[in-house]
Amino acid sequence: QVQLVESGGGLVQVGGSLRLSCTDSGSIFSINTMGWYRQAPGKQRELVAAIASGGSTNYADSVKGRFTISRDNAKNTVYLQMNSLKPEDTAVYYCKFDKKTPLGIEFDSWGPGTQVTVSS
Repeated sequence: QVQLVESGGGLVQVGGSLRLSCTDSGSIFSINTMGWYRQAPGKQRELVAAIASGGSTNYADSVKGRFTISRDNAKNTVYLQMNSLKPEDTAVYYCKFDKKTPLGIEFDSWGPGTQVTVSS
C-alpha cells in the first residue's frame, strides 16, 4: 500500500529549477523528520535534505545554497525547491517520512521515487 505520493520531477536544463512534493495520504501516525534522498545510476542512495518536526533543516554539502526543504504539517507534505540545477543532480529522488505509532514504535515510510534529469 503506497502512502507517500511524490510529484514534480522531470527534465530541466542546466541552471533551471524544479519543485518536488511528497504527500502522505491517509497515515494515522505522527510524522517526525521528513527527508529527500536521491540515487544516481551506479551510486548509493544519499541524503539530500531533511527537516525535523520543529523545522530545523540539514542539507548535503553539494546542494547547500541551491536547494530548500520545507514542510506543511497540516497537509503532511514536504517540498524540495531545487534551483541552479546541475547535471550531477540527475537522479531518482525519494522522500522519506520518519513515523511513530501511538505505542512509540518508530519506522520509515518511503515514496516510490521521481526522476529528475538535468540536461546540459
